[in-house]
Amino acid sequence: MKHIPDLSQAHWVKSSHSGGNGGECVEYAPSFAAEGVVPVRDSKAPRQALAFPTDQWSAFVTGVRDGSLA
Repeated sequence: MKHIPDLSQAHWVKSSHSGGNGGECVEYAPSFAAEGVVPVRDSKAPRQALAFPTDQWSAFVTGVRDGSLA
């Protein structure tokens, strides 16, 4: 990764697969995809985030959806 994006004004979206009980909340900031990264965080620890290159994030999501990571 060439730079770490400034996430202070990021719009975070809760994953549709996060649990409804408040204990398993994964959030991502899709607006950074144009910069080549997808920041991801745990809503219980919002000051920390990981930023994945968009191609790697896409491969991960595809693997989860098709079950190849199971």
